[in-house]
Amino acid sequence: MNDLGPTPSEQAIAPSSGGSYRVLARKYRPKDFSDLMVGQEPMVRTLTNAFETGRIAQAYMLTGVRGVGKTTTARILARALNYKTPEIDKPSIDLRVLGEHCQAIMEGRHVDVIEMDAASHTGIDDIREIIEQVRYRPVSARFKVYIIDEVHMLSTQAFNGLLKTLEEPPEHVKFIFATTEIRKVPITVLSRCQRFDLRRISAADLVGLFTAILEKEGVAAEPEALAMVARAAEGSARDGLSLLDQAIAHGGGRVIADTVRSMLGLADRARIVDLFEHVVRGDVTAVLNEFSEQYDAGANPVVVLTDLADFTHLVTRFKYIPESANDPSLSEVERVRGAEFAGNVAVSTLSRLWQMLLKGIPEAEASSRPAGAAEMVLIRLAHAAHLPSPEDAVRRLVELGSNDTDRGAGSGGGSSSGRPGAASLPPANARSLETPAARMPSGGPTAMLRAVPAPEQAAPAVEQAPQPVIEAPPEPLVPVRSLEDISDLCGKNREPVLRARVRSSVHLVKIEPGRLEINLEPEAPKTIVNDLTTKLREWTGVTWWVTLSNEQGGPTLVQAEEQAKQARFTDARSDPDVAAILAQFPGARITDVRIRAGEEEIQADELPAAAAAESDEGDILPGDDIEL
Repeated sequence: MNDLGPTPSEQAIAPSSGGSYRVLARKYRPKDFSDLMVGQEPMVRTLTNAFETGRIAQAYMLTGVRGVGKTTTARILARALNYKTPEIDKPSIDLRVLGEHCQAIMEGRHVDVIEMDAASHTGIDDIREIIEQVRYRPVSARFKVYIIDEVHMLSTQAFNGLLKTLEEPPEHVKFIFATTEIRKVPITVLSRCQRFDLRRISAADLVGLFTAILEKEGVAAEPEALAMVARAAEGSARDGLSLLDQAIAHGGGRVIADTVRSMLGLADRARIVDLFEHVVRGDVTAVLNEFSEQYDAGANPVVVLTDLADFTHLVTRFKYIPESANDPSLSEVERVRGAEFAGNVAVSTLSRLWQMLLKGIPEAEASSRPAGAAEMVLIRLAHAAHLPSPEDAVRRLVELGSNDTDRGAGSGGGSSSGRPGAASLPPANARSLETPAARMPSGGPTAMLRAVPAPEQAAPAVEQAPQPVIEAPPEPLVPVRSLEDISDLCGKNREPVLRARVRSSVHLVKIEPGRLEINLEPEAPKTIVNDLTTKLREWTGVTWWVTLSNEQGGPTLVQAEEQAKQARFTDARSDPDVAAILAQFPGARITDVRIRAGEEEIQADELPAAAAAESDEGDILPGDDIEL
């Protein structure tokens, strides 16, 4: 925001509070395009150039997350379209001087600027009223402006009724739409509008906005507290100002980090970093102690896991973009120690922690005991920190097997000093292996793999060291190679509802042992994924990973059967004999085509007898149905 002070224009626009307190989100609501420069520079630049060149569109579509300024932008745009002063009588972006219609438009009471909430006016009757009114010229302003908020809530009939007017509106009418769900707006409407995507406001911009506002308000604030509020706002200026209002009240007129942390249920960022260090060290006892202390201090278990995931992402980002440490929304602890971890923790470890946290956070949210669920997630994280990646484990086992084979061959078949049994090291022991480059400096996390010296009491020598054996995944008890197999399993195990859903709603994308990728029909319940995961594990004896894919996949079983049926009908109609029968008996039609599988072909000498037997049953009359 370039100017947050109470300019004369803003004082004139702001309604009298009558001594009552006005929340910050309303008091510092942008009044012109200079205020919108906070985070929305591309849109302001485009509109500025359009107004200067006279290329003003007939309809605008504003989209973005809640609180980024869609409705405010619509009002400012309506004010710019109808801007009029004694010196200026044309649409203008420069709104520093209060115009003739500005105050009424910003207060939402101008007769020619009609605001409509599509969430409560969704039907064709509401749109028909607009269509009837657009023919009349504005009462006092230059343009009659219709602002429709949450336009995606309109019904299909309402959208269709608006299309013609939207494409060829009268010269005195402009439309401004706002929505948070741009995908729900028909493409026919989007193609008739100029679209502006209001982006999320960065945490750095929000911190700057909060600092400027608090200076005007005379409120003291700690930078760390403002950074917490900015992160909690998630790119929304309105949400951030609402939280800032709450923080001022919670802190008794000051914005302090400890009070904000207590208000939001956050954990201390420094303690999150300590928790991350204990996790990558694999120190389960220290992890549980640290979590218990944070939980006792009032931290939400789910928020602790979420903050841990955010710091994991931050460390990974530091690895590839070191300059991102200059973000003012980061604390000094995050900046310094995050850079230290980025230089010493492997990407594979960070990726594994990230994936496990993504699965663990929903578990804690859905659990009736979130603290216990969070502890179990942290235990899994600490345990996994010592595990090598599957690729590293296999590579090390192969290397150990090759070295021991060479040593056994050089010593004449294996001596007591040659560790002949090392090549068959079980995978469970592979976690103790470490590469020297993976070790952190003193005080930092230890690496995943440690070199284990050869034990003095090796296994009894054998003639030749066995080669490492990589076990293949267990074969399922019941082979599953297609959707038909899954449907048959549902039938055999008396799951008629799941079988019906599989047949009518599931598109197969990819299937292999233990893994199933599918796409679902739009109306299909999302519980199919969990149901298939549970039932396939129960029926086949192995763990299945069932995932949703963005690919279209093949047809459903019902669609495939319908396609096969249509193909049989086509083949039957093209058969000369069938065509002759249909031609001989007008009105006859094919009702079904059945293929008798497993029967031997009828011999040529049996055909006359079969035909005679059928002819005894009666003649075919016109209009009869023929079943093949």
